Amino acid sequence: MNSTLLDSGMVRGEKEKKRPAWGVPRGIILLATPEGWRSSVLTENGTLCGRLDVPTNADPQDARAAAALKVTELARDFHDIDVAVSWEPPQEPWSWTAQVTLIAENEPPSPGAEG
Repeated sequence: MNSTLLDSGMVRGEKEKKRPAWGVPRGIILLATPEGWRSSVLTENGTLCGRLDVPTNADPQDARAAAALKVTELARDFHDIDVAVSWEPPQEPWSWTAQVTLIAENEPPSPGAEG
């Protein structure tokens, strides 16, 4: 075994968790399309776009909840942080935006933050 690895504090079987290059979520754009619900997650380094696993005819509240859950899990799993999602009133039919903010430790999420 290479002694340099041991000297630098690396322990056999231990793996450093690599953070994704796209950064911490900052916002969400949610769109209802004929093909299904689409979301774009705005991060500090770019945008992640994709389809939500929500039926096309689902209530918008269900789609917003699914998008919020996706982003909170992404932040927790990849960045070890907790975030709150706050939906803004819609400016256009079938289109929503949300702000994603870091939750300070021991701070409860605001009411209705994920839906």
